[in-house]
Amino acid sequence: MDIPALYDIYIQHPIVTTDSRNCPAGSIFFALKGDKFNGNRFALNALQQGCAYAVVDERDEALEGNDHIIMVDNVLESLQKLANHHRRKLKIPIIGITGTNGKTTTKELVSAILSKEFKVAFTQGNFNNHIGVPLTLLLMKHEHEIGVVEMGASHPGEIAQLCAIAEPNFGLITNIGKAHIEGFGSFENVKKTKGELYDFIREHDGKVFVNADNEMLLEMSEGMDRLLYGRNNLDLFASGTLSSETPFLEFDWNFFEHPHHVKTHLVGEYNFDNALAAVAIGKYFGINADSISDALEAYQPKNNRSQFERTEYNDLIVDAYNANPTSMMAAMDFFVKIPTSLPKAVIIGEMSELGNISLEEHQKLVNFIASQQFEKVYLVGNIFKTLTDGDESLRQWMNGNCFSSVAELCDELQKKPLKGYYILLKGSHSVHLEKAVPFL
Repeated sequence: MDIPALYDIYIQHPIVTTDSRNCPAGSIFFALKGDKFNGNRFALNALQQGCAYAVVDERDEALEGNDHIIMVDNVLESLQKLANHHRRKLKIPIIGITGTNGKTTTKELVSAILSKEFKVAFTQGNFNNHIGVPLTLLLMKHEHEIGVVEMGASHPGEIAQLCAIAEPNFGLITNIGKAHIEGFGSFENVKKTKGELYDFIREHDGKVFVNADNEMLLEMSEGMDRLLYGRNNLDLFASGTLSSETPFLEFDWNFFEHPHHVKTHLVGEYNFDNALAAVAIGKYFGINADSISDALEAYQPKNNRSQFERTEYNDLIVDAYNANPTSMMAAMDFFVKIPTSLPKAVIIGEMSELGNISLEEHQKLVNFIASQQFEKVYLVGNIFKTLTDGDESLRQWMNGNCFSSVAELCDELQKKPLKGYYILLKGSHSVHLEKAVPFL
């Protein structure tokens, strides 16, 4: 079946699912395949569970003659082409957001601000890959006025692929740092891939929002139609001055020379640039200053991203969704500066997907932690175990507080509870440090 014909069916059944365990009545099931699963095997089950149609790319006698089975050459490509076809039919501005750190928070802030005046469709959770972006687009309806699409990448060329699907008119790169080196191969490949968003916007006469304090992004966007935002510079399209970030971010910003003070629920100075990016986008799309400030103040971080929690026993900063050398050091620098009468403890999970720079970057992190006056230090992950097992002095310094898994950490916290501490939890999502929160 070709894409226009598939689109006619989608218009009648505008709910898409890729999970045969989640089949809303009248939806379309796309039988995706992966290394460990094959959705084609669950097509009939999806129909039985309530789907109106199932899109498959493998022939099976059990599927022959079933009018509710749609045969295509490649299910994933059909999903992506359908999403692109739908995006073109919508004819709405779409803002593409990528970057090493902060893209999800920035996407949430931008969406909160724009929702003050517009019907906004935006990426839910972190549906930001070659499957998530098409699903995000297919959730958009004709009543939506603006789309905000987060774009993630772990291999070269992925942002270009996502741009070809979403066709953003506007772009924002939050920053470029060391992450997913295992997949990219080098930092230069990270830079090139993130820059593919600029490449697409440049080729299609779109507009980008650029952090004027980031020399790399300034250079990469040279000659483009761009609006600049940044710190302490009233000549920029949007600018702000940091007033506090211990622990919650507060800042002042000007709207045509009228000052506004914002108290957010965001933790840390590293969220300041994310907030300023959202201010710039809101201002460009005509959101009034009070609405911009209100949206920033009302936003509550979630999903273990820069969250402050006060438990019965401790104050916690939970930033356990993602970690790479850039975000880890930003969180560490911020945590060190927090004024508190409580002793400080850090619970640090390993940083995944760093490839051949992994041991070096973890060693730098351990060296930094050792140079600080933390009362307690807990390290979680096999990379840390490798470092401590190979260094007698480091092993003695850790004093048994290096664990292979979060389960081992939780056992230790049950035996020896931490009480009366200010604690930073930071690590890659794969470590699942959030599981330690109930024991703190």
